[in-house]
Amino acid sequence: MRNVTAEQAAALLRSKDRILILTHLNPDGDTLGSGFALLHALQHLGKTARVVCGDKIPPKYDYMRRGIQGEAGFQEAFVVAVDIADTKLLGARLEAAYGERVDLCIDHHLSNTKYADALFLEECAATCELIYRVITAMGVEITPVIADCIYTGLSTDTGCFRYSNVTPETLELAADMLRSGANFDDINRVMFETKTRTYLKLEALVLDSLELLFGGRCALVTITQEMFRQSGSNETECDGIASLPRKIEGVSVGLTLREREDGSFKVSVRTYAPYDASAICAKMGGGGHARAAGCEIEADALKTGKDRLLDAVGTELETR
Repeated sequence: MRNVTAEQAAALLRSKDRILILTHLNPDGDTLGSGFALLHALQHLGKTARVVCGDKIPPKYDYMRRGIQGEAGFQEAFVVAVDIADTKLLGARLEAAYGERVDLCIDHHLSNTKYADALFLEECAATCELIYRVITAMGVEITPVIADCIYTGLSTDTGCFRYSNVTPETLELAADMLRSGANFDDINRVMFETKTRTYLKLEALVLDSLELLFGGRCALVTITQEMFRQSGSNETECDGIASLPRKIEGVSVGLTLREREDGSFKVSVRTYAPYDASAICAKMGGGGHARAAGCEIEADALKTGKDRLLDAVGTELETR
């Protein structure tokens, strides 16, 4: 593994073709915004590229695909991962195919496991900030569709610019994306204000599972496969639920346990300063950022896994 700059990453991409761009499971606005912004830039240079994800991409992100040229018989020659700290986040199928074949990773998670041959890594609000630097270093103009993709990553990874990860550079880049034609009002409406009826039914079921722990300083909710069946919802509609527990008055650590089809659980941890979500998840073999991180609990170890998670939360609450 070698660390590279934005300029070196750009030069590497300009020298390659047939580029496969990997995004992570449970895709969010940052991984998809990064992937599709890069894809549009590469196609502007006349290169063939494709974005893939181990999960279905929610329809609300379809605007990122406009103008994409399909390539029949595409066969990758260079593999890029965006916003992916660990190959486990690719999912079993893509990890088996590409886990040891990633040529370049562009990421903002300091917990990155350095699995790629070349790594452009800097801590910032969103990987889209780094993608912007790579695209401009490639000499590509920021078109309205690229601006939409980058703005989406910025806004979703910052809670519409409300989280503590926002920096002056984040806001300046968002302003630049507006100047480049980003359709920010529609994006904000779709990402933060529009809820499907099935999501509202799911949220009601999830709130019924609420547990307040550690004297009300920690809140935990659980999303089960049975809740998906009852509500008609699915995993693509879960983006906003991870932030729900932390919104409760007095809560500093919010936990969301989401059951997968195989019975395992994806754990999302959200915290307020000074508590460190990545420190909690590190004790579970996961990672992420100080205020937002994740880990997993195996299907046959829910009770012991939950106990370990709560022990980690208790330690964090007691020692900070």
